[in-house]
Amino acid sequence: MSLTTNNKNIWEDALSQIEQEVSKANFNTWFKDTFINKVNDGVAQIGVPNSFVRDWLNNKFYKTILKNLRDVSDEIRSLEIVVSKNNTNKDIVVNKKDEKNNNELPLADFYINKEDNLNPRYIFETFVIGPFNELAHAATQAIIKQPGVVYNPLFIYGNTGHGKTHLIQAAGNQIKKISQDKKVFYLTSEKFTVEYINAVQQNKVGLFKDKYRKYDVLIMDDIQFLSGKEKTQEELFHLFNTLYDNNKQIIFSSDQHPNFIPGLEDRLKSRFNQGMIVDITQPDHESRIAIIKTKLIKNSIELNDDVYDFLAKSIEGNIRELEGVVNSIVCQTQLKNRRLSINEIKDLIKNTSKPKKMISVNDLIKIVSDFFNIEPDSIKDKTRRKEVVRPRQITMFILREDFNISFPTIGEKMGGRDHTTVIHSCEKIKKDLKIDNSLTQQLSQIRSMLT
Repeated sequence: MSLTTNNKNIWEDALSQIEQEVSKANFNTWFKDTFINKVNDGVAQIGVPNSFVRDWLNNKFYKTILKNLRDVSDEIRSLEIVVSKNNTNKDIVVNKKDEKNNNELPLADFYINKEDNLNPRYIFETFVIGPFNELAHAATQAIIKQPGVVYNPLFIYGNTGHGKTHLIQAAGNQIKKISQDKKVFYLTSEKFTVEYINAVQQNKVGLFKDKYRKYDVLIMDDIQFLSGKEKTQEELFHLFNTLYDNNKQIIFSSDQHPNFIPGLEDRLKSRFNQGMIVDITQPDHESRIAIIKTKLIKNSIELNDDVYDFLAKSIEGNIRELEGVVNSIVCQTQLKNRRLSINEIKDLIKNTSKPKKMISVNDLIKIVSDFFNIEPDSIKDKTRRKEVVRPRQITMFILREDFNISFPTIGEKMGGRDHTTVIHSCEKIKKDLKIDNSLTQQLSQIRSMLT
């Protein structure tokens, strides 16, 4: 049976039932612009606008959809969800050369290089330079030309979301590109700490030392997390001396100047200060416009200059917040298959901004559980089921980042968990946001429901 008025009625009836079973936000996000392509031999083929929606419906709502289709029509026995364009909307602004990618949302399509731990997405071609970061950028260019000779170590600091990780990894990728014989390695201080502890426990400290002394360029992110870790700091101190004495380039980043990191040994502070310390501040208005424009054009979306100006004025936070809004614009543009109006963008800004008023923990748990289609009680339970762990971590992250609730209080509210568990969960989400655009999309959608 091909597409008929009867098929259309079947889908409309099924949708009316599905709407009663899922949250309003989930229904509006995932079921809008869906339709029945055809029904053949008892198989209903549902068309969706892109692969992101297809995968989400398959993973989260397949059984719900099939059950309601069967309730509406005895003819339907199974279900197939496919990407299919409903050609009624043709005003989306895209470049023809990118037509192949029009069905895809900007999900992470690059993978971390296991040999150097660098993310190929972080390159200078996508790094926007402005007054807020031009000194830090110039310093990285200098060390790329003469690694281990000038500005060693290079220490870049600034608030979360100002582009430090992008910059230091771009430096690593560029050095690797220019000097293929140089061994480059990137890691966080947390990863360094965990590896050192494991080496001590397994009596493999010698192997640990050998591993890190072989690199020509060592890049370590988030130095502030070494605070109070005396043995790890001691190991880093000796590693630093070895690399420095052999003219190996060392690059660090932190959320604050090393002199003001509590629990950091003076001898390490002294080593950091013997090189170049430079900060990245909050991006100015013109830089925000440049960042927004660059990231939208990369996704083949062009807006009027007044819209760029409005966005830059409305989002005065860090680059990560800008990227979150850009991802939402890309997401909604591709879901709707057309250019967004200025009013739609204004609504999007309002919905993706961090909530200003408090909501109860149970309200947030209900929103997150509805979004992931799981039971609210499971988020507080001690279960480690894969489908529950990520929603639980996101809940803790939002409570901390958006509402500034203390780690112990979050642990207490989330089923009596230890505060260290909460810290680990928040740091896990922070790290994953740097490399997982699908997580950014999820977080943006959930925050839009906190109204």
